[in-house]
Amino acid sequence: MRSYETLFILNPDLEDETISQLVEKFKNVIEENGGSITELDEWGRRKLAYKVKKFTEGYYILIKFNGEPRTAQDLERVFKITDGVLKYLIVRDEEIEVKS
Repeated sequence: MRSYETLFILNPDLEDETISQLVEKFKNVIEENGGSITELDEWGRRKLAYKVKKFTEGYYILIKFNGEPRTAQDLERVFKITDGVLKYLIVRDEEIEVKS
């Protein structure tokens, strides 16, 4: 297994319940693909450095997880097709590798 982290920015106009549902959806995608979440950190609403889709702020969430490459690929696919996701980034954390 490999260690990954993803940071994604959601539409700041979404209601808290909708944000919680989206976070749960992304957690389920990771777990259904054999991954495990090691850390979830909601940073909340923050100002963006530049406008993204006409928004000046967004709701930031960081998830660190372990999984196979297909786990990250499927998560990226879901980010692309989910309304409300302004930006996302998935990176592999090479400093922390999980021994199987």
